[in-house]
Amino acid sequence: MSLPTTTTAIRFARTGGPEVLECLEIPLAAPRPGEALLRNTAIGVNFIEVYHRSGTYPVPLPALLGNEAASVVEAVGEGVRDVKPGDRVVTCSGPRGAYARFRVVPADRLVPLPREIDDETAAAAMLKGMTVEYLIRRSFPVRRGQTVLLHAAAGGVGLIACQWLKALGATVIGTVGSEEKAALARAHGCNHAIVYSRDDFVGAVRELTGGAGVPVVFDSVGRSTFLRSLDCLTPRGTLVLFGNASGKPEPFDPMLLSSKGSLFLTRPSLHDYVHDRTEMLAAAAALFDVLRTGAVKVRPSRSFPLARAADAHRAIESRATTGSTILIP
Repeated sequence: MSLPTTTTAIRFARTGGPEVLECLEIPLAAPRPGEALLRNTAIGVNFIEVYHRSGTYPVPLPALLGNEAASVVEAVGEGVRDVKPGDRVVTCSGPRGAYARFRVVPADRLVPLPREIDDETAAAAMLKGMTVEYLIRRSFPVRRGQTVLLHAAAGGVGLIACQWLKALGATVIGTVGSEEKAALARAHGCNHAIVYSRDDFVGAVRELTGGAGVPVVFDSVGRSTFLRSLDCLTPRGTLVLFGNASGKPEPFDPMLLSSKGSLFLTRPSLHDYVHDRTEMLAAAAALFDVLRTGAVKVRPSRSFPLARAADAHRAIESRATTGSTILIP
């Protein structure tokens, strides 16, 4: 079988709004030793790609986009033993370029996809689900009976986190942008949904916890919530800041953490929690377990053809979406 020498892909040559994304035909190399050629079947869309496209997280230009996709292995390079042509796999880390019909990646970044998990579910769940795994099991291991604050509870990460936290026996206080999103978050395990545009979430958290606050806040919003998130914590509580949807927080004096109760602040990224292949496979196994048991249910709420990646970005930036968004090559 002859291998493809070009692929349809999304690329941007300058930073900016969704309009900078171009759908192009670009050259495709054959897999080298240690690499695999993949045919993507469903591609995850995540907010980190907005950061790359906008320049919030600078990348060398011109650049490809995307890390997450469900795929079929088409060919492998010399020395690859873990996968073979025909295998279904999923990726959530490694070189950018998942917004494409075909791509070549290091084979050690591939996770075998269980047959009971379909491609669209995998593309919707992998990066967001493994993000939730490291947040609630490793950045701050949540214990049964604890109460946590979760921002953007109706988003792609948020809906998975609500379900997984419920399965752990935690009480979830979530912030959302509308009553419709509040209902969705509650349907996925959020115990108390606060509409942040209408209600003071700091006051609500204090009221719900009898004035004590929460031991951890999971914050993907950034600038507009950062300081108030600190005000929700118990003494020696932890703010896990893992996104900047509203922009980067302003610089601050570390003494602020002391004055508010000897608080902890961490700014983790998925890359550092799955860089080691053993850790990556263990995190994926934990995600697959909760998907198999039904403790966490994930289906894409919206899908777009690959060529309409710019429309997918407009949708997630508008905060009009809930759950996960995918592209179909």
